[in-house]
Amino acid sequence: MAALFVIGTMAFAQKTDQAVDQYGNKVTVKEVNATERDGILVFESKDKDFKFWFDSRVQVDFAHYFGAQEWADPIGDGASIRRARFAVKTQINRDWYGEVDMELANGSFELKDAIVRYNGLKNWQFSVGSQKPDFSLSRNTSSRYLEFMERPMVVSAFAPSRHLGVFAKYSNKYFFGSGSVLFQEIEGQETRTYVEDNNKSYGMNEGLSYLGKIVVRPINESDYGIHLGGAFMYTQPKTSDEKGSYAVTRFSCRNATNINRKKYIDTDELKDSDHSLIATAELAGHVGGLRVESAWMSDWTYMDPEKVVLDKPYHFYGWYVEAGYLLFGGKQSYDSGSAKFNRTRNGRSWGDIELAGKYEFIDMNDYEGRSTDLAVFGGSAELYGAAINFYLGKNTKIALNYQYVNNDRYANGKGKLYVGTEGLDAEGKPIPTKDYTKIVEKDGEAGVNYHMLLARFQVAF
Repeated sequence: MAALFVIGTMAFAQKTDQAVDQYGNKVTVKEVNATERDGILVFESKDKDFKFWFDSRVQVDFAHYFGAQEWADPIGDGASIRRARFAVKTQINRDWYGEVDMELANGSFELKDAIVRYNGLKNWQFSVGSQKPDFSLSRNTSSRYLEFMERPMVVSAFAPSRHLGVFAKYSNKYFFGSGSVLFQEIEGQETRTYVEDNNKSYGMNEGLSYLGKIVVRPINESDYGIHLGGAFMYTQPKTSDEKGSYAVTRFSCRNATNINRKKYIDTDELKDSDHSLIATAELAGHVGGLRVESAWMSDWTYMDPEKVVLDKPYHFYGWYVEAGYLLFGGKQSYDSGSAKFNRTRNGRSWGDIELAGKYEFIDMNDYEGRSTDLAVFGGSAELYGAAINFYLGKNTKIALNYQYVNNDRYANGKGKLYVGTEGLDAEGKPIPTKDYTKIVEKDGEAGVNYHMLLARFQVAF
């Protein structure tokens, strides 16, 4: 009887050591430890081959706009859930990684990252799915670690955001290189509907983009370093704009603010375009609590020679420079593996405070030497900004921004916004106009200029 009991116990033990999934497949079982790492919940196996964690953030923004000319279109103050991200990230084993990142802000669902990645070769990464391509330092820096609440205008206009594509990159201490082939930009359901309808109804190809980036880091230490980067992109027109729209290129951006939804800078649709070449050059660095970042970007858009005859491509460009300094002994951080800035290292147990300033410029006009029907008046703008960032611990940030923007007479949101006055009415009040050709300048004034006060409350967990 005792022998039967021992045999039965052994059989029971063997059964419990064998696990199956919900489909009846035998699976390998590993013990996983749960830890909290600076506010992030991480599950990791003892051999460190498997790791699973959540990566979320909430950003709540407020904005007040003032000082615009009396004839200008009113700009509404407001508040917004700028980001409400929820991401699940998994290191399946030492070679394979997966990620899904979702945006839930203001009640709208949007897919961000959806990545399958192979890390099996030293210093290399190969990915497919939706992610940011390596092109712009500012675009690739996480919104959690930006010095200002919004990226510069030229970055918003030219630098590609998340796309479905194929990605490869190599990185060591002193060099970073990457290449990507991009399909459509991943945004909301409307964008995907346009792509599918244009494919179904018109048989349109989605359009491809090819880009590469190189970064040299002659100095790259924990507390100081230099970033010298350059990137180049060849891009075809996409089918994600609207149904039936093809061979169309358009560049537009807001004035480095999100709650004011007006896009003063807008080339409108450049129909019958063939392809665009976009380039950037970057110079950045950090030492101790100081961080400096600058970039120049330029676009050359070529038209279909059988439909539009141009002696030279359309040319648009812009640049920015910004700097920030941590006041209480904190250190700036740089992520060598991805060639971008990382989370600050606070100088006090309670956190740190950062002061920052910037200047940026963008020009979407190309009319010199062109006939009226071929000229592009997309507008130009310059912007001055100052920021104070309160880092409260490692997960909470309060950002306060002041910005002043000066738009030119052509920045009329493709003909929808007032840009000046064409005289006075019978009561002596200015008559606003959206037509830059009718503007009567007073003291050299034309184009909408205004101030903005912005605030953000952020927590990452």
